[in-house]
Amino acid sequence: MPTRRVHHLAAATAAATTALTSALTTLAVAPPAHAAGALHLVQPGESIQQAVDSARPGDTVQLLAGTYRGSVRITTPGLTLRGVGPQSVIAPGTAADGTAGDSVCAAAGHGLCVAGTDDNRLDGVTVEALAVTGFTKNGINASSTTAMTVRATHVHDNGLQGISQEKSTRAVIVGNESARNGQSGVFLANSVVNEGGATDTEGTVVSGNRLSGNRIGVTVRRLRDLSIEANDIHGNCGGVFIVGDEGVPRAGALSIARNSVVANNNYCPPNPRLDYIQGTGILLTGAEDTSVTENDVRDNVGASPMSGGIVLFRSLVGAPNARNTISGNHAVGNGPADLVDADTGTTNTFARNHCALSSPAGHC
Repeated sequence: MPTRRVHHLAAATAAATTALTSALTTLAVAPPAHAAGALHLVQPGESIQQAVDSARPGDTVQLLAGTYRGSVRITTPGLTLRGVGPQSVIAPGTAADGTAGDSVCAAAGHGLCVAGTDDNRLDGVTVEALAVTGFTKNGINASSTTAMTVRATHVHDNGLQGISQEKSTRAVIVGNESARNGQSGVFLANSVVNEGGATDTEGTVVSGNRLSGNRIGVTVRRLRDLSIEANDIHGNCGGVFIVGDEGVPRAGALSIARNSVVANNNYCPPNPRLDYIQGTGILLTGAEDTSVTENDVRDNVGASPMSGGIVLFRSLVGAPNARNTISGNHAVGNGPADLVDADTGTTNTFARNHCALSSPAGHC
């Protein structure tokens, strides 16, 4: 069924402005000694990284409206980095201290890095109500985190991923706008560079985001226990890609529900691992035990082998989709068909979908 559009940026901006006013009042009367939950106010021309480095667990770094040059790296648990909405912009360039921000994050080409370690996941970081744009790699890059929240951000025009997370659990990625990034609007993986079986996210949620003009709206690679729900995904080359392989555990145990996936018909050229992408709504390859339910999938049209509304596609390494359920979806106007089963798996189920054409016939 159609999904009502969530006015996430406006609501988050209003909430952030209210929070800022309250925080400034508190700051004016607060004692000079550091207390848990302290506020660090940063104005244009000042260094975000210096404020982040001086913060303690539970503190908030609050950005006023303006452009802040240089990359930022967070390694403090429980830290909140908050702007006042898309008017608080992190962009490439020289920071107030004469550097390009954090040297590690800048050298990697990312805008905002949230970094734990393999032995100690970074817990409870929140990034909200700000923009990240113009970086050569990822706008927001998170690794080895747990219970991280990314809310009401505007991440756009970055070279690779808009919001990227690997080796992480229990994330909440909600109410963001991620647009015109070179790869995915939201990219989630067990590991960006290593192979291996799927890892359990312990309930990561991707919800209420607006994803447009990217190569792919949402990519999930080799993960389990994750939900993608109530997102507005349009105008990409592909909408949602769930990518697994022969590794054990298999990718799966996912829920893709109540998303609006419309007219993802831009052309993206092939790469060494994948054919060109155009006109793909929701694609599963090498996935198991995943439900695709109550999505509005319309007008995704192309001639790629992966084109179509909801597509089960053969894995590049030969692992079939297994025990996936595609039910209760509204899929119309997609081409070459609304539902496409181009896989070798035989245990997938299609039921109660409203559609005009399936390949093979009989799934509508």
